[in-house]
Order: sequence, then structure tokens, then C-alpha cells
Amino acid sequence: MSEHRIVSLIPSATEIVAALGFEQQLVGRSHECDYPAGVSRLPACSASRVDAAAFSSEIDSSVKSLVAEGRSVYRVDADLLDRLQPTLIITQSQCDLCAVSLDDVREALSTFSGAMPEIVTLEPMSLADVWDDVRRVGAALNVSDRAERLVQSYTGRLDRISERCATAGAARRPTVATIEWIEPLMAAGNWVPSLVRTAGGRDLFGATDEHSAWIDWESLVVADPEIIVIMPCGFDIPRSQLELAPLENRPEWQELQAVRSNSVYVADGSQYFNRPGPRLVESAEILAELIHPELFSFGHEGAGWKRLPKSNVLPV
Repeated sequence: MSEHRIVSLIPSATEIVAALGFEQQLVGRSHECDYPAGVSRLPACSASRVDAAAFSSEIDSSVKSLVAEGRSVYRVDADLLDRLQPTLIITQSQCDLCAVSLDDVREALSTFSGAMPEIVTLEPMSLADVWDDVRRVGAALNVSDRAERLVQSYTGRLDRISERCATAGAARRPTVATIEWIEPLMAAGNWVPSLVRTAGGRDLFGATDEHSAWIDWESLVVADPEIIVIMPCGFDIPRSQLELAPLENRPEWQELQAVRSNSVYVADGSQYFNRPGPRLVESAEILAELIHPELFSFGHEGAGWKRLPKSNVLPV
């Protein structure tokens, strides 16, 4: 195995690198990379200009202000990159608001003193794109065969979920709303609708292979989903639970059938659904447990998802 000096500037790419067997060749990470646990030893090469501890509405306002000013949401530490002298940098161009972008990296490298590293840019819009990104990183690391085996294992696991729904006669697909941001409301798009379909549900708002979209309360009320999964971008379960007031304090919320039937769940968006990498398979397993609990029990309750406490809902 040839030696590389890898800097991954997106959490999903860090997970892909580790899954391919190159965790020990990582020399730098983004400020958000936290899995596998061992990557915490690495220096963080980026930072956010937005206070991640602020409430959803405040984060949304800060991001919009930066964009209006023509500024990036993230900073890349050019001096640190120069000291690390990576041979490979992995970044993304899917969403400049969600992670360090290609332009951020190019700016940081403008004063680079060593041999210019190879840059691999990921741009996943769909589930198929995510698997292609695994192949792309594998090719950059000269392990294309290994990458293909990984992809086949991931898609095989997803196929088995779909097949079990079909063979068990789960023909009815419950309607699902996947909430990727709370204030203002946003429905998860990109790969999430495909994961919902894999898990035997019907996504009401997300457009397959398209960016996540803002939705209004009237649309949510009219659609009246049977299941609601709250998965804010970048938030874990405890953080998401702190953000629920803008939902629960609206009178329309208590009238939704998902709320009344105690079918509202909070999922770990940060670790699963928001990361277009290997653990999207576990994300599908989480959805399968929520949509068809009579068929699936993968053991993700607690760490991957929690039901909204009964005290938060009205009786049917």
C-alpha cells in the first residue's frame, strides 16, 4: 500500500477514507470530523464562522448574512495545511453552506510552499453519487477494487431491506416527513427520499436527487404525515431535542396525525442522515425501524433515534 498524506475536509470523506483502510494515513481533518473516534487525534484544518451552539433561527440568519456579504461560512487554516504537506486533499462542491468548499481549499493553497497536493472533490446529490464518491476516493488511493467491494456490500444491505419489505407484504407505504431544519422548516432532499423509499415509506416533501427545500407550515398541515422524523443538519439527538419549541409551540403541531399517534422521532442527523458516506446504510436501517417496526429491529434506538416523549403529544 503506497503512503499518502491525506487531509479530509468533510466528515463523510473521512469515513470513506477509514472504510477503505487509510485512517492511519490521515494527517488532518475538518473541525466536524469525529468518526471513527480515532480521528480526533488529528489537527483540525478548518473552522466555522457561525456559532454552532446558536439556535436554528440564529444559525440561519448568520449563514444568510455571510452569503449576502460574499463571505464563506468556513475558514481553512492555510498555515496548518502548509505544515502538514498533504499529498491528497478531499473536499466537496455539493453545498458551500454545509462544509468547506473547493473554492475555500483553492484559496488556502494559494500560498502553499510544497508540491501541490491532488484535490478530490465530491459532489453527491443522490445515493448513487455517494457510492460513486467511494469509488472516486478509492481510485485516488489506488484501491479501486477495494472500493468496489465496499460499494457492493453497502448496496447489498440496502437491497435486502427493500426485499424484506416486498416479501413481507409491506405494500402500504406510510407517508413520511423528514425535517432537516426546524426554524425555518426544511425538508431533507438529496439521498434521503431514496432512503425512505428503501425503508418502505413515502417521502412527502423531499425531492430525490435534489437539494433540500424549505417548506411552509401550511404544506405540512395539509400533507399531514403519518410519520415525522426530525434530523436537523449537524445536530445530534440531544441538540435537536433542545430545538423542538418552534414545532411544539404551534397549535397546528398538536393536530398532526403523526403527533397524535406518537409517531414523531428525533434522529441523529449529524452522524447519519447528513453525511453522504458509508453510514447512510445505517440511516436506512433507522428509517426501516421507524416505518416498519414489525419487520425491522437493527438496534439503533437510543443512539440513532428516539421517539418524542409521550408527554409532548396529545392522546389520540
